[in-house]
Amino acid sequence: MAANRLSDLEEENERLRARLRELTEEVGRNESLFRKTQERELELLRAGSLAQLLERLIHGLRESYQLDTVTLMLHDPQHEIRHLLSGDGFLLEELEELEGVYFVDALTTAAPQIANLERPWLGPFRLADHELLLPGVHSGGSLALIPLARQEQLDGVLVFFSADPRRFTGDLASDFLAHLGVVSAICIENAVNRARLVRSGLTDFLTGFHNRRYLHARLREELARAQRAHQPVVCLMIDVDHFKRINDHYGHLAGDAVLREVAQRIDAEMRVSDTGVRFGGDEFAIVLPQGTVNDGERVAARVLDAVRSQPVAIGGHATETVTLSIGVAAAAPDQDTRDYKAVADRLIAEADAALYRAKSAGRNCIAASKNIVS
Repeated sequence: MAANRLSDLEEENERLRARLRELTEEVGRNESLFRKTQERELELLRAGSLAQLLERLIHGLRESYQLDTVTLMLHDPQHEIRHLLSGDGFLLEELEELEGVYFVDALTTAAPQIANLERPWLGPFRLADHELLLPGVHSGGSLALIPLARQEQLDGVLVFFSADPRRFTGDLASDFLAHLGVVSAICIENAVNRARLVRSGLTDFLTGFHNRRYLHARLREELARAQRAHQPVVCLMIDVDHFKRINDHYGHLAGDAVLREVAQRIDAEMRVSDTGVRFGGDEFAIVLPQGTVNDGERVAARVLDAVRSQPVAIGGHATETVTLSIGVAAAAPDQDTRDYKAVADRLIAEADAALYRAKSAGRNCIAASKNIVS
């Protein structure tokens, strides 16, 4: 009997030792996961731009947690985040291809669990429920839906997917995922606010166009992209003819109203991918990515016709027919070019020289440069 008792105690001790090993391993995994989470959260907090933050949320988290797929769905009904990203150098078509990031007008239509998502939801992947959250995933696996909420408002959902059906199950602790969601939501809010400040510093308050500072930054981005695509970049320099006479005759407030109206008419004739800039005073500029001088001349002709075809109302009764002088130039950087600022300066100078020729020819016309800046 004593021998049986001793055997039972040994078996119990072995079970306890096995359980202790399991707990020790679990503590080790939790410590590793905690350190990994801390490191990843610090990386998110250090993101220098909205675009960089999205990159770290998608690719950084996928690599850090060894996941098959990470996606991010953001509530963006007014398309503000997309417009702010365009200020980071993304074109509209590139935003559509930003892998893993999706912008929606209503989050609740993406999956049934989102309607009441206050804490992370963990469970099996079901195609009928989750195909909008994980395009390209068709079967199997498990996922975690992590709410990104600020001030009791759901601003987005971070989605972790693993092909392992046991990776995310409803009985797992999700506190660290909830904390990651809070940190991610704060980072996105801060990045959006920073982007708004940057955008306000790059925007002309009178016309709503970008300002001269933005022009130089955008030209450098477009020249680098043009070099890769082997396509020129076109710049239009635009001057409002005899603007000083309008200011002198009607006053500066009337002059401001004329500039706003001219900007609106220019904007209506630009392509979606074009960028309008108030260069300063009564001068405007347009950047046409991946265009030719002929493309620039066609846009310039539309702009000129739109402005001069209809008189501009000034004050309560007066009207003025406004005309423009426009210079067009193009740049195609050599493959070994790295100083895009210098190429941008030469392109602006070439378009400005063409503008001067248009003014010398009597104004109310377009002049195009035959030289391709390189």
